[in-house]
Amino acid sequence: MALRSANITVMMQAARKAARHLLRDFGEVEHLQVSIKGPGDYVSAADRRSEQILRQELARARPGFAFLLEESGAVGDLEADYRWIIDPLDGTTNFLHAVPHFAISIGLERQGELVAGVVYDPIKDEMFGAEKGAGAYLNDRRLRVSRRTELASCLIGTGIPVLDWPGRKLGFAAQLDRLAGEVSGVRRLGTASLDLAYVAAGRFDGFWEYDLKPWDMAAGIVLVREAGGLVGRLDGDPDLLGRGTLVASNPAIHERFCELLRVGG
Repeated sequence: MALRSANITVMMQAARKAARHLLRDFGEVEHLQVSIKGPGDYVSAADRRSEQILRQELARARPGFAFLLEESGAVGDLEADYRWIIDPLDGTTNFLHAVPHFAISIGLERQGELVAGVVYDPIKDEMFGAEKGAGAYLNDRRLRVSRRTELASCLIGTGIPVLDWPGRKLGFAAQLDRLAGEVSGVRRLGTASLDLAYVAAGRFDGFWEYDLKPWDMAAGIVLVREAGGLVGRLDGDPDLLGRGTLVASNPAIHERFCELLRVGG
């Protein structure tokens, strides 16, 4: 792979080690689907186990770095220059239902700025990696966002709010209605970090979702930027890791894409 910095190497090695356990656990979940009790408790244990491995591996390699973890929250020196932002199992609902689409996401922040990201899909053995100023890659292949200029030919990813997710009441239906009349297709794959990686790879032309958490998007933001894409908040807030709607796309469609989304929210 073209990215050879020490930090990226550490991130990828940690992701692969945690992924070995997730793959084994995923095989067990497939069997647990047939039980009355169901696989919920087992998946929770798999999530925590993955986080523990990632934390141990990264702390061993970079003992002075802080953490923001999905399960454990903020860990370490809050004044540290560097912080890992980690989702040990993005796509938990997919994992729970034995759907083979989930990922490990590791972002790296330096003094409040996102500088590196790794998203690893262990089922497909696809390692997406990016570092500020060094580009974005899928395994050994350089990534660029798509060059499509017309929304009518674009495929868009999203996260559909369900149950009591706040996005249900904040105009998602109107957003989807307006967008569906303009684009080739809309997909909900259930793993935001991979959705952003797919924008970076040109598989999706754009993506939007409301109320993502920092660990869902930190790595993906770096990937999109380094692949030549645009990523921002729909409300214009520069704090990308805060609450709100994250929008990512290739530059050609970004303005129109955001315009359609603002109609609904």
